[in-house]
Amino acid sequence: MKRSHIAGLALAGSLGLASGASLAGITLDGTRVVLAAPSKEASVLVRNRAAADVMIQAWIDGADDKADVPFAITPTLGRLGAEKQQTLRILYYGQGLPTDRESVFWVNVQEIPQKPKDENTLQIALRQRIKLFYRPAGLPGDVAKAPAQLRWRLVPHDGKAQLEVSNPTAFHVSLAGVKLHSGGRDYEAAPEMVPPAGTRRFEVKGLPAGAANADAKVRFDTINDYGAIQSHEGATGN
Repeated sequence: MKRSHIAGLALAGSLGLASGASLAGITLDGTRVVLAAPSKEASVLVRNRAAADVMIQAWIDGADDKADVPFAITPTLGRLGAEKQQTLRILYYGQGLPTDRESVFWVNVQEIPQKPKDENTLQIALRQRIKLFYRPAGLPGDVAKAPAQLRWRLVPHDGKAQLEVSNPTAFHVSLAGVKLHSGGRDYEAAPEMVPPAGTRRFEVKGLPAGAANADAKVRFDTINDYGAIQSHEGATGN
């Protein structure tokens, strides 16, 4: 299934408000799921905060459409009563993923509203998506210390300076915000998740092409296993 566009949802939402839309209220317990080996099972709690029953559909997909998904989620389809909750079980088949680094997938939960009594009511099927991390047993290092090991530097690209970050650890590092301090000024960069043993480059709006690593500092926020935001500082040129 293709991912929904945020802009499309925002437009649909605005139309719904204008047309008396019936929006259900499912929420997921947390912003991520970590399935840590040797366990082969994890769970996510779904709550229906609305005053009406809904049908929910759940599935797991990869970081890209071609990725194999060695997980099952159950139930895949079911009714969730008004103001009730349900636990979805995530099962790992036990093979097919790297054992020297984390892997990441997406848990999708979509609500399917009941047929409205008013024919003029616009209903919208909203989808919740959270990350699913599979963490093999015996990985070197400590996931909590991974952000401190990120390596930052400024690199030239097409006549501009870009901010590059490398992750030497076996864990994903989810960036929630990145700010570069250089030449007495602060510059914002769009954050992304940095994969294990991976590198990402960020456009830094307004950063001069000749910005030097020597005087540049990076302040960045990360999201930990529990969904909490943590702040860090680093230096470029490491």
